Amino acid sequence: MNLTNNKSYRYTLLAAAVACAAAPALAATVPAGVELAARQELVRNNGSEPASLDPHKVESDVEFNLISDMFDGLVGVKADGTIEPHLAQSWENKNNTVWIFHLRPGITWSDGTAIVAQDFVYSWQRLVDPKTTSPYASYPGNMHIVNAADIAQGKKAPDTLGVKALDDATLEVTLTQPTASFLAMLAHPSLVPVDKVLVNRFGDQWTKPEHFVSSGAYKLSEWVVNERIVALRDPRYWDDKNTVINKVTYLPLSAETADVNRYRAGEIDITYTVPVNQFSQLKKTLGDQVNVSPQLATYYYQFNTTKAPFNDPRVRRALNMALDKDIIAEKVMAQGQRAAWVISQPEIGGVKLHGPDYASWPRDKRIAEAKKLLAEAGFGDGHPLSFNLLYNTMETHQRIAIAASSMWKKNLGVEVKLQNQEWKTMLDAMHTGSFDVVRYAWIADYDDAATFLNNFRTGDSENTSKYTNPAYDEALVNAAKSADVKARGNYYQQAEDILAQDVPAIPVYHYVRTHLVKPWIGGFAPDSLGYYYSKDLYIKKHEDKR
Repeated sequence: MNLTNNKSYRYTLLAAAVACAAAPALAATVPAGVELAARQELVRNNGSEPASLDPHKVESDVEFNLISDMFDGLVGVKADGTIEPHLAQSWENKNNTVWIFHLRPGITWSDGTAIVAQDFVYSWQRLVDPKTTSPYASYPGNMHIVNAADIAQGKKAPDTLGVKALDDATLEVTLTQPTASFLAMLAHPSLVPVDKVLVNRFGDQWTKPEHFVSSGAYKLSEWVVNERIVALRDPRYWDDKNTVINKVTYLPLSAETADVNRYRAGEIDITYTVPVNQFSQLKKTLGDQVNVSPQLATYYYQFNTTKAPFNDPRVRRALNMALDKDIIAEKVMAQGQRAAWVISQPEIGGVKLHGPDYASWPRDKRIAEAKKLLAEAGFGDGHPLSFNLLYNTMETHQRIAIAASSMWKKNLGVEVKLQNQEWKTMLDAMHTGSFDVVRYAWIADYDDAATFLNNFRTGDSENTSKYTNPAYDEALVNAAKSADVKARGNYYQQAEDILAQDVPAIPVYHYVRTHLVKPWIGGFAPDSLGYYYSKDLYIKKHEDKR
């Protein structure tokens, strides 16, 4: 049962059911008759060098892939959307606003010291503290935890956050209002606990292998920058008995061709993605090793709305109208991606959302209107619009940027200069406003449109476009207050309609997730957010040439 398809009062029933049944956690499930390899060591490409392994300093799948393997939170979300106990063994709530979580007996950090409720209190206070400068500082506020929004904006002290340790094994979380996606949101990697002792002792250096402690299935063993990160199975993990993989090596290869070549050479078990220019050929030659799965994610070009000429919504809307998204999705990508006219998803969390009227116009009509808007904004043949388009270094992003810039040139006479930066550098540029237009993408943090739309809410820590519109903010506030799915969907549609006129970002396409996966990898099943977890995998017996 998809939780966000149900009214919030039903969480009481769910919580009680979980508390009584204590459903089994996500884990490697080896079918009867499958013979396992003697060496359970996995190599997966992770796409880029991570910005950090500090859960409060990161914001992308590059880091979350690692953090989700090495840390655990209170709960998890199963593939069918139901909530399962992780570090919390059970929970109950009062009026869907006061939640009590009971930690599992005997849970420890990877160094053997106890994990207690106060660790969550400290960690969540650190997350929202403006001094931490977390990209996810606004997340607890979006969950409606008491005082979280004010703390993130520097209006209240971190110790006023509505999270309390009743004793070592009991955590109380108080909300300002029922939040339909609260339990699903708890599974996010930013909400895992971190060790206060280590952070205070080593500062930013606590994530080095010699200092690092974790709470998940794996512990950090080695980190060679721009070469590899190695994690080893943690025998102290509460669910270690259901873990099979003993060692995971994560590679930071951003070059997709190198990713495929090393896969073919037997050096990688799971690639980060599948290059668009090799997709058809690889499907022919490797067949089922090409894995394609749906993903709640949107690729978009984001504007710096504080910087002329992109402080003018006419310019932004013109560029949105003149982009041939069907060609990008169906010809440039051609892996199952869909052209995007909404920032969130056409179907998400039990609601259906549609794009603006101009999305269904004939192409020529859209381009004519785009030219008109640019002319009104002062741009035309004698004074063409020009700007820099920034993307992080990867072949696919380059191909899309080349296609988009040529479309804007052909359709509107716009001059676009392409710039590329390494992932961490580009993120810094986004957060400091050092860009005109930047390629970005958002993977849902949970199955609800708010996970996309909150990024454009005034003051949100992920609002790097610096967009602001009171009517938009009000629509999101009203959606959050709506226990009824239909009413919530209506407010989300209002928000999307406003974005379609203001266009702080151009949605380009909705994702699918593609990987090459060796035939001997068992248990590989990415969830709707596109994530898979090493602890769910196992390696079948095969000829090992490593």
